[in-house]
Amino acid sequence: MHDIKYIRQYPQEFDTRLARRGLKPLSEQVLQLDKQLRSQQSELEQLQAKRNNTAKQIGAAKAKGEDATEHFKAAEQIKQQIAALERDDKTAKQLRDILVGTPNLPADDTPQGDSEDENIEVSKWGDIPTFNFTPKQHFELPCAQNNMDFESAAKISGARFVVLKNSLAKLERALANFMLDIHIDEHNHIELQTPVLVNDKALFGTGQLPKFEEDLFKTTDGKYLIPTSEAPVTNLVANTILNESDLPQRYTCYSQCFRSEAGSAGKDTRGMIRHHQFSKVEMVSIVKPEDSAAELQRLTKQAEAILQCLKLPYRVVQLCTGDLGFSMHNTYDIEVWMPGQETYREISSCSNAGAFQARRMKARFKRDGQKQTEFVHTLNGSGLAIGRCIAALLENNQQADGSIKIPTALQPYFGSDEIPA
Repeated sequence: MHDIKYIRQYPQEFDTRLARRGLKPLSEQVLQLDKQLRSQQSELEQLQAKRNNTAKQIGAAKAKGEDATEHFKAAEQIKQQIAALERDDKTAKQLRDILVGTPNLPADDTPQGDSEDENIEVSKWGDIPTFNFTPKQHFELPCAQNNMDFESAAKISGARFVVLKNSLAKLERALANFMLDIHIDEHNHIELQTPVLVNDKALFGTGQLPKFEEDLFKTTDGKYLIPTSEAPVTNLVANTILNESDLPQRYTCYSQCFRSEAGSAGKDTRGMIRHHQFSKVEMVSIVKPEDSAAELQRLTKQAEAILQCLKLPYRVVQLCTGDLGFSMHNTYDIEVWMPGQETYREISSCSNAGAFQARRMKARFKRDGQKQTEFVHTLNGSGLAIGRCIAALLENNQQADGSIKIPTALQPYFGSDEIPA
């Protein structure tokens, strides 16, 4: 959500930064609505003052035994005028719709571009594996043929679900525990287990509502299945005033996530890449404004650390303005190498929302010795998407006989050094 005070003070800058996202100028419309709203508010305050004065006149007339009929008539007229102004919320709604429906402004160092084709590669890690055979895609491997059951999932749930069995179910569990232990023991995150059903206020706070409702699964009682645990975890500080000493706050959470994948028909229909339900280990940070840029680098390095431990080659790309998420003003995607597809695929997205989400959630903090509050900055990152991690592990560690080597760091969690063919 945008700060009307900022737009009042820097209208041209606001429009210039919107233009970087390919959006038309909005400051003139916003300021016109703001002027109308403030005029209405001023008129309302004048009427309220007049009402109070009339009430005193009525009281004085009664005390003197005088006829207060005209004062009562005036009071009734003022009452009707106040009620009409209070009912007239059209201007306030128009202004609010713009402020909550306009995406976050990109950071100064977010590269300019119109689409994902213009994202900037920042770094690469690891050696692309070579094979003396043609590597298969993960869903073509023997262990997947036996233990990645899409037909049973379709029978009980529909398309884009999977039932993992035996070694792959175990691999899912091993990866979740492995990632959590690293984020907790080495990165000092607090582990959480949160609900997967949240109300509309929580999803408004993190920016999924109202704009992206079609991407969500909604229950009959008005709750939503979470698209990511970013929503419940970040909202833990909603409507809260923290002390400066409470920051930073860093959390990690393993959860099931649910997305309708609206508009993605025909994309990644095979395998583990794009499902309606998937598991993920999430990282969330709540920090002071001056610390958020460094925190984004920290989160990104923490997600990279998981891939490095698993010896999976990857690259980091910084998203351009045309590929930036609605609530974010700076994002790094981590893309893991998939030998079967001969391409990199996203496995983590680490983002800084600045004060955008905090303003929607009313999440603030107070500096030591200060009375004034400020909005915190919120960040989140995948650490990692487990289904895609399974796919990457299978493809990068496949052997000629169809078996899968388990990375050394994961072996204590998995209990073996390979998945047999």
